Amino acid sequence: MDNLKLNLEKTSYREAGVDIALADQLIESWQSKFSRTARAERIPLPQGFSGLFQVPTGYDAPVLVSSTDGVGTKLKLAFEVQCHDTIGIDLVAMCVNDVIVQGAEPLFFLDYFATGKLDPVVSEAVMEGIVTGCEIAGTDLIGGETAEMPGMYRRGEYDLAGFCVGIVEKAQILSSACVRAGDRIIGLASSGFHANGYSLIRKIITDNQVPLATRVADQTLAQALMTPTTIYVKPLLEAVSVAPVHAVAHITGGGLPGNLSRIIPNGLTAQVCAGSWTRAPVFDWLQNTGKLSDESMLEVFNCGIGMAVVAPQESETAIRETIEASGIKTIRMGEIRRDLGSDKVVIE
Repeated sequence: MDNLKLNLEKTSYREAGVDIALADQLIESWQSKFSRTARAERIPLPQGFSGLFQVPTGYDAPVLVSSTDGVGTKLKLAFEVQCHDTIGIDLVAMCVNDVIVQGAEPLFFLDYFATGKLDPVVSEAVMEGIVTGCEIAGTDLIGGETAEMPGMYRRGEYDLAGFCVGIVEKAQILSSACVRAGDRIIGLASSGFHANGYSLIRKIITDNQVPLATRVADQTLAQALMTPTTIYVKPLLEAVSVAPVHAVAHITGGGLPGNLSRIIPNGLTAQVCAGSWTRAPVFDWLQNTGKLSDESMLEVFNCGIGMAVVAPQESETAIRETIEASGIKTIRMGEIRRDLGSDKVVIE
């Protein structure tokens, strides 16, 4: 057996590509950022293996609402243009915007950051974006995971995932069960493509050999595509508190038809007027460059509408005024009708 003895000092974890000391330093430097998002005094956790959160009091029948998501291949564009400081906002947005559609207030958020080789500058920029997103959403960043995995990712690349938990009173959960004929459909403007459809966007750019420095209206294509996702949490929570809201749809992959249909009950149809809002120039640029049909655009992209709120007619004015006070443009884009056919969403 002596001939089989190994000299363990010849190979270290760092030589294998994992720098534990660097990871510890980065995590320690991020602790101060976490405090920026704290909603209340944190529960002491001596060994720090997980995040703790005190469930708020004052609920009769509290229901926890959870969501997990990533930012898809928008990351590939971030790598290409070296824009890492806003992609974390996208990550938070994709999760908290899914939670708010149930009427839930996001309580806490966790992130997962994985890369082949930790780059302190890049990871710091990503984390700053995540913290900023949590601040905008009013949710507490209580922890996460940083993984260095040599050989899993190309040099300079990483992956992100997020996880959010919110809370809502059981009697106040928003769902399709409340939607009625005559309800108004109020669109909330998006900031751009948000974090959906980037595989098609990148293919169109590559196939047509379009430089990312190309000007589209008053900005470069790269700037337009890297605009972070709008976080709708606080405006929607405020709107729900001032006027009845029946349901909300987060317009992500699948566009208006695919997502709005999820909150339309059987026997009803969402009739949407396609000309009721003006989308940003970058959508027109993409459609023209990629020679995409109107149907394809609506099925893949949000086309300028990030959220759709379904509410009673008498709530419309209060909801729109409340949301617009936050700087988000609203549009009356249609209404709920009795069944108009086989489609739950009709856009014309």
